[in-house]
Amino acid sequence: MHHFTQGKPTRQGHKGIPEGFFEEEQGLEGFFGPVSHLIKEKPSTRWVNIEGPLKPRMFDLVKLEASSGSQRLLYNNDLTVSNMWLQPEAPDRLQARRNADGDWLYFCHKGSGFVLTEYGLLEFTPGSYITIQKCITHAFLLNEPTNFLLIENRTSHFREPERGIVGRHAPWDMNALGKPNLDKLYAVMREKNVDCREINIKHTDQMTKITYDANIFDVQGWKGDLFPFTLHMDHIMPITSHRVHLPPSVHTTFAARGFVVCSFLPRPLEEEADALRVPFYHQNIDYDEILFYHDGDFFSRTNLHAGMMSFHPAGFPHGPHPKAAEKVKTKTHTDEKAVMIDSRWPLMRDPALDRIELTEYWKSWMVK
Repeated sequence: MHHFTQGKPTRQGHKGIPEGFFEEEQGLEGFFGPVSHLIKEKPSTRWVNIEGPLKPRMFDLVKLEASSGSQRLLYNNDLTVSNMWLQPEAPDRLQARRNADGDWLYFCHKGSGFVLTEYGLLEFTPGSYITIQKCITHAFLLNEPTNFLLIENRTSHFREPERGIVGRHAPWDMNALGKPNLDKLYAVMREKNVDCREINIKHTDQMTKITYDANIFDVQGWKGDLFPFTLHMDHIMPITSHRVHLPPSVHTTFAARGFVVCSFLPRPLEEEADALRVPFYHQNIDYDEILFYHDGDFFSRTNLHAGMMSFHPAGFPHGPHPKAAEKVKTKTHTDEKAVMIDSRWPLMRDPALDRIELTEYWKSWMVK
């Protein structure tokens, strides 16, 4: 397809939008495919009523804090997104876990501690991603109760995003990865008197427990390019432009077969007077979008707090709330940390979400 225009389009997307008008981006393949920018008299989020199940949704995961364990939130054949609370275990009765269904990506929202693996010790704090590949045995030695957003990759493996012309050191440098440390593993196990003899294995969503006669962490050496690792949000360098608002895809942190995981981080706002400074109205036509709010001041939304999660399924336009454009006029930087998951195929909602949904969320775009 070749580029075509009608009417009075802008010369550059997200820039030079006529005063009083609104831009809407309609794009395929997660902003990588064919895309058009429509200049409209009014935003497409000006609905007065929505009937039926397709609507923007917001959930308050903080209300799940009272329960321990893992609660499934959204899922399809490619991935499962869960909220997980873990409590500290006695080091001399530690239990390990292993996922034979796919990779696990833990995002630490609250808490801190160690991950014991056969490859060595990993450390984590709030803002850490912990990537545990399929069938790698691991156990958590926690300093305190810990809350994870857990992303299960069921049909592929997590990989680094395509870096293209930005080179090998953006948006994160390979040297920023936290590698497993075998010496520290044994030092911590001695210090904490760790004894771990049980492995809980997930296979076809069923659990099997294997018990051994001695501590399972007994590897004396290893080599290879398959190993668990961590990546902290503070070590991700956002790709920015001072002249124009860039699409969400530039913030991709991990890629998989049917979805991507992105990190929204503090960054300078666009400086030029005619540049759009808030997320643009858009239809991400091929993707369902999850956004988990981790920390900071979420400038594109109002009445948000850390631990909330929005769900914008494909099929309707969305974008900043009406107050966001005014709020951003006095800001020079964003101050937010959030995790976005874009899924190529529709996501199903677990019934448990019904009790923590903010059912009036779809009305929040309506000017009062």
